[in-house]
Amino acid sequence: MKELDPALYTIAWIAPLEIEAQAARHMLDNLHDGRFPTSRGDDYIFSAGDINGHNIVIATLPAGQEYGTGSAAALASQIKKFFTNLWFGLLVGVAAGLPNLRKTPPIDIRLGDVLVGLPEGDSAGIVAYDLGKETTEGFQLLRSGQVLANTETVVRSAIGSIKIRAPYDTDIFLPFYDGVKDKEHSSGTFADPGQERDVFYDIGDDGVDSPVQRLQRPTDRRTRVWYGSIGSGDHMIESTHKRNEMRERYGVIGLEMAAAGMMNRIPVGVIRGVCDYADQHKNTEWQPYAAAMAAAYAKAVIHEFGRGKAASSSDVAKQEIFSTILSDGPPITDRLLGREAGIFEKGWFFAEYQGQTKHN
Repeated sequence: MKELDPALYTIAWIAPLEIEAQAARHMLDNLHDGRFPTSRGDDYIFSAGDINGHNIVIATLPAGQEYGTGSAAALASQIKKFFTNLWFGLLVGVAAGLPNLRKTPPIDIRLGDVLVGLPEGDSAGIVAYDLGKETTEGFQLLRSGQVLANTETVVRSAIGSIKIRAPYDTDIFLPFYDGVKDKEHSSGTFADPGQERDVFYDIGDDGVDSPVQRLQRPTDRRTRVWYGSIGSGDHMIESTHKRNEMRERYGVIGLEMAAAGMMNRIPVGVIRGVCDYADQHKNTEWQPYAAAMAAAYAKAVIHEFGRGKAASSSDVAKQEIFSTILSDGPPITDRLLGREAGIFEKGWFFAEYQGQTKHN
């Protein structure tokens, strides 16, 4: 197996969980055959490929490693050290969504929707909800919970280019999801579990946690993208009361467990698919679908940068064929200037090309 050159990879796609990494691999246009060099002290194995001509490295946590801001920080540090020509990074995966149906207009987040960490006004794109101190008045966030670094400007520009097309921004990335929804992962596919299985529990006026009746969305508007602050920390929230408290206190639209540890090392763009509502009813059923939706949006972000220069395996094969043709012909200066007698009259190359065009 050939050795890959880390210097050729400019985009880091960080997918800490296994299902997130599997979704990421399916989004690649080409999976690069080979391995990056490793030595003692290297704790991570990276996958590689390309999307729209951009070389991508997919980074995930080792199997069985505890998930949280600490492990995310260690992974980010290794990425930054290993890939010296890194342009930007994307943190892509699943998160809890925090609907607020009492707000006007309602924030009606559904399972499978996409959350994008983006600062709005005075709010931060990522809020470190457990970075603070206990006081007599309760827990207070340091720096208002804002992480020190913002997402790279070029990534925010790409996200903004997609955002201005709302509510039709989903049309940009849903074709990418359609291409992988029937692909297999370790325990199934990335298919939509169905809106009838999306049940949101909230606290009613009687103080009781109960399911909320919501109309199903039209099929052509099944998915929405929400832009705003996302909470990040090591504490997993599995309580309707606690979820609502954090939503009201910090103004976040979702909760996840990696970005706060990563942003000051690699200022990533945070893209998350909603797989639960951070309550006691959460399970893993929606993780594959949510991971694939987030991955589809991430691929759309990369496409916003236009065509890159990464060579795919098919490009290499075409180049080898072309080189063979040229090596069998007259000197290149004669061919370019047409000085070899009869070269253009015979049309040895152009006739063949035109013939292929007619048959394609």
